[in-house]
Amino acid sequence: MILSIPVRRALFVALAFSALSAQAQKKQLTTGQMLKNEPNKIVTPLPAISGWADDTHYIKSAGRRPGGGGSMAVDVLTGTEAPYTPPAKDMSVSVRDKDIYLKKADGTETRLTKTADEEQNPTLSPDNSKVAYTFAGNLYILDVASGKSAQITNDGTDVIYNGYASWVYYEEILGRASRYKAFWWSPDSKKLAWMHFNDTRVPMFPIYNSEGQHGFTELTRYPESGDPNPEVKMGFYSVADNKISWADFDEKADTYLGTPFWAPDGSALWMQWMNRDQNNLKVYAVNPVTGAKSELYDEKQKTWLDWFDNMNFLKSNPGFIVQSDKSGWMHLYWYGMDGKLKSQITNGNFTVTGLQYIDEKNKQVYFTARKENSARVDLYKT
Repeated sequence: MILSIPVRRALFVALAFSALSAQAQKKQLTTGQMLKNEPNKIVTPLPAISGWADDTHYIKSAGRRPGGGGSMAVDVLTGTEAPYTPPAKDMSVSVRDKDIYLKKADGTETRLTKTADEEQNPTLSPDNSKVAYTFAGNLYILDVASGKSAQITNDGTDVIYNGYASWVYYEEILGRASRYKAFWWSPDSKKLAWMHFNDTRVPMFPIYNSEGQHGFTELTRYPESGDPNPEVKMGFYSVADNKISWADFDEKADTYLGTPFWAPDGSALWMQWMNRDQNNLKVYAVNPVTGAKSELYDEKQKTWLDWFDNMNFLKSNPGFIVQSDKSGWMHLYWYGMDGKLKSQITNGNFTVTGLQYIDEKNKQVYFTARKENSARVDLYKT
């Protein structure tokens, strides 16, 4: 078919407009859209859920919405959104310019310490009356009302640390999120438990630090396979009578102590223990007055065990729920406060990835697991 000149001219014009339109639709993304999450018309980011405002509203981050803005509280039943304002904290403590500062709910700040060296990990007691912290290898408690600080231990050196973790405990047991913190207030604020570390026998290891123009080498106490580990023991300080007691463990034994958990009523500290092979995990209830211990849990496996991240204590029916893969699959188990197994909550050839919520009133447990599809995590209840 042969087109006339007017028709060919019209077709050429139409194709030109089509090409210009297509080119306009292929606009390049800006640097901000590519690297700074600035809005674009290609994708719409999923909302970021940061937690719960209460039992019926979850918190959605609104930072990426057009126009920005704060977080929103979303009703789980209706989807209705309303601006969310986090509840004001009564008090908080932090380290600035090497000293501890107390910040009240009204925003006013008070400097609590004034030293040449830096204090570490200031932590308010549950009743906000005191601040525990470590300094130069020793443990201190500061009274908020009077501003007076009391030194609880006095044997801290360059190889002995009270309430401040030895490097291998920070890296492998307590975790980096601990920021070397190794002390724990009781729920009633009457006692403080802490780990005492002795690194004397731990060999030095050179580590290269890349900071600065040329970097530098620093030495740290680092036990390689077969080397001596730090000697560790657990201490208890009673605020009322200014007394110290020690948990009944042999600090010279070649074993490990994991993250402890206070019983809800503060009557005992639940301590995790492992052998050096890390294939036997025990949990003991330790009396903070006498240091006496009683075994609550004992798990052995042929290969390797991990520490409990949490003890999910129950209120209405005293007991606790833990996750274990002792069956070959990670599942949830319910124990009484005496350590006796009450029931295996989940069962089957699938992996529980997390305990999300315990509804004691309706006797239901919500958990996530890789069940229907091992590449996917879904929410379940039982």
